[in-house]
Amino acid sequence: MNEFTSVCVYCGSADGNDPRFAEAADALGKAIAGAGLSLVYGGGSLGLMGRVARAALHAGGHVIGVIPQFLHDREVMLHEVSELIVTGDMHERKRIMFDRSDAFVALPGGIGTLEEVVEMMTWSQLGRHDKPIVLANVAGFWDQLKQLIGQMTESGFIRPGWDVSYDVAETIEAVIPTIKMRHENLHAKRVPQPSMLRRL
Repeated sequence: MNEFTSVCVYCGSADGNDPRFAEAADALGKAIAGAGLSLVYGGGSLGLMGRVARAALHAGGHVIGVIPQFLHDREVMLHEVSELIVTGDMHERKRIMFDRSDAFVALPGGIGTLEEVVEMMTWSQLGRHDKPIVLANVAGFWDQLKQLIGQMTESGFIRPGWDVSYDVAETIEAVIPTIKMRHENLHAKRVPQPSMLRRL
């Protein structure tokens, strides 16, 4: 079975107005490092992005920041990361984050966070990857997205056989176990069945 070694975290460049968001970012960064996984994130120093990265670094983790040049020029990147990759544009940034990650987690965030995690859902739906996707549903933040996806299904826009594959973790403690379970289930399906030996 293939092992996963890295987790991409999408999250806001602001802290939000609920202290539970910042607490969750701190806890997730620590949990990723504690599990021996690398953190892949957007390279920023502000908001939940900065918090999750700093927490992983403080816990001894390996952190890969991927930031486009125009944000690098504004000096909003986190200089302390283990690896800093500066890209030409947002499209290259997203591609590298995808390539360097074995799973995706969405903490609370704004429209950019929503766009990133929905894109991973879309790529999965179209069969372009089967990496785990987890919504960290801190303080019920993603409840309305879950409802919207359900409404899309009920309205016939997500047809049978084209289901959106994602999991929801209601606590930060559940994020890494949820990823591991999904990863194991996905790769268990890939194990080839032993062929019957032909009698000579």
